[in-house]
Amino acid sequence: MTNTSPVVTISYEELHSSNNPNLLSRISAAFGSDKSCKGIVAITNIPRYPPLRSKSLKLIHQLATNTPLHGLKQLEDPKSCYSVGWSHGKEKVEGDKLDIGKGSFYFNPITDCPLQEVVWRDFGPNYHLVDGIHLPEGKREEEKDSKLQEFIRHAESGGGLPFYAPNVWPQEDEESLTDLRATVMEMGKLIRDVGILVAKRCDEYISSQCEEYPAGKLEHVIENSLCCKARLLHYFPADFVNKHVGGGDDDDETSGDGSPSEEANYSNWCGWHNDHGSLTGLVPAMYFNARGEEVPCPDPTAGLYIKSRNGELVHVQIPSDALAFQIGETSQIHSGGILQATPHAVRGCDPSRKDCHGISREAFAVFMEPEYFGDMDIPPGKTIEDAQKLDTEKWFPRNVRTLRSRWTPGMNFGQFTEATYAAFY
Repeated sequence: MTNTSPVVTISYEELHSSNNPNLLSRISAAFGSDKSCKGIVAITNIPRYPPLRSKSLKLIHQLATNTPLHGLKQLEDPKSCYSVGWSHGKEKVEGDKLDIGKGSFYFNPITDCPLQEVVWRDFGPNYHLVDGIHLPEGKREEEKDSKLQEFIRHAESGGGLPFYAPNVWPQEDEESLTDLRATVMEMGKLIRDVGILVAKRCDEYISSQCEEYPAGKLEHVIENSLCCKARLLHYFPADFVNKHVGGGDDDDETSGDGSPSEEANYSNWCGWHNDHGSLTGLVPAMYFNARGEEVPCPDPTAGLYIKSRNGELVHVQIPSDALAFQIGETSQIHSGGILQATPHAVRGCDPSRKDCHGISREAFAVFMEPEYFGDMDIPPGKTIEDAQKLDTEKWFPRNVRTLRSRWTPGMNFGQFTEATYAAFY
């Protein structure tokens, strides 16, 4: 059985209110550890947002459907583990199944060259990364230069590349995509700006519940990290997905309410998972037919689903003019479990319905997270058992990896990311 449910909403104007008890109670209702919490909030009345949403999602559809296969191949970046540019069928989200239900285009919405920006910030404006490291003229700072060389080696290694890889964009002569970079970069920056405000309110709520929590930590992470990742998502028509991967159920899955079999029925467009970063901004999806025309979703059961703290399967309803935010596992660790990530998946349109044939779904997400060496510390006095309670963990869909299986004391965010990637790729 599933429930259809709206999410907690907060207006953009309200989001600017500091230490507002009513506002903090809604942050708790959205992101807290109570069994009724869904781990998601919708922000309404954001300036400039509705037209940017429409334009961005239309461009995602054009990128995925109008670009020849060889053109999409040129946008792939295997060296960065496909963390920039185009990616399709590289990810394993549920068991050993490759996730071919969607194609993704990744980019950093803050800067096209995050490595250069980090070097300028941490080592000085005279250090330029053009055809290698150009060190400043004149007096040399050998210790500083040595640290820079060491950092560059890390950033260009397997573990560092997903964080610091430069953006990849379609050729400028692609007429239908001339506005892609400018539009989605603007949208990505807007999502991050609103995310900083959400983070401020989350910090206030966590501080009200935990005296040991470092004041302003989530806001500091999002505002200061240059390793932010945006993801344009094209969900292929359900008849295409069904043809390539079938209906989504494994032969050995059991049936029954809340069982693995039922969960699989709700994840054929995107498998069950938790976001591993700090905070995710999520643009509500738009649907397009085979002619590239925007249409209402023909299947009322399609869309975003979450598994609540008490095991309830919920079909989440986000207003189309709102911007949603979900808590990631890093904030779950940083808050000692006061904020909780929620398993979620995307159900595709029913391929047996003729009105669903050729219908694709377009979405846009921004993952806000620490840089590689950011800490993954639990507040003093808290434990991993506080961060991930067993009575919540027991309701996880079977393919969602637990925090305790990937997190260890003293690790940094880069190491946590590598452990997460190893579980899914």
